[in-house]
Amino acid sequence: MATQEQHRQPGHPHHAAGGCCQLDRRGLMGLSLMGMLALASGAGAQGPVGALTAAQRKALSPDDVLRIIMEGNARFASGKRIPRDFLSQQKQSALEGQYPAAVFLTCVDSRAPVEVLCDLGIGDAFNARVAGNVVNDDILGSMEFATAAAGAKLVMVMGHTACGAVAGAIDNVRLGNLTLLLSRFGNAIAATEYAGEKSGRNYAYVDAVAATQVKQTLTLIRDRSPVMRQLEQDGKIRIVGSMYDLKTGRVSLL
Repeated sequence: MATQEQHRQPGHPHHAAGGCCQLDRRGLMGLSLMGMLALASGAGAQGPVGALTAAQRKALSPDDVLRIIMEGNARFASGKRIPRDFLSQQKQSALEGQYPAAVFLTCVDSRAPVEVLCDLGIGDAFNARVAGNVVNDDILGSMEFATAAAGAKLVMVMGHTACGAVAGAIDNVRLGNLTLLLSRFGNAIAATEYAGEKSGRNYAYVDAVAATQVKQTLTLIRDRSPVMRQLEQDGKIRIVGSMYDLKTGRVSLL
């Protein structure tokens, strides 16, 4: 896997060309996401859009990336997603390299594909998926690659409502290797204050535990990854938590 610095070297097969993508940050800040991505491909605002380029990502701050993601989710929730030619994006990223702006830690739930619900294209984001969006050493290493080596500027942990993994942990489910995974929710269950029924059948409680789990995962990332902690302290990345509502289609920051 090529590092961010290697991608920038002229002559490297993943080095991006200049042209219309060489925008300064002040000019890019005034563009909507649709306008920015349309510029990437030279298409009109309603036409197919291209993959994110090195120049475009360089011009974005971590806050810009977060704004783009939240605007994308707003479009998804309102049924106004950007038209995309995914095959074209795949070919572009294969030739010019990948320049994802974010890395997500999300659940394997089939109803919560973050690239779809945040209206992202191929090459826009890394995504680590595991039941209950729990963190372990392999996930941390993957996120360190995504940020320190490959240049992503936002780390987002995303839980979701009605999470089956969280419900199973609450009900103390035992099933093969899943048993160890579900045990990772123990601290979140213990730390969640809730006055009603505390069972996996009560999805209000399940959602409360899921939100606690996301918040505790943010702490674990900072505690167990000096690499990402330092990047955040230096302002090079931002680490945030969120919850996705399966009923409304909306992502909310925690």
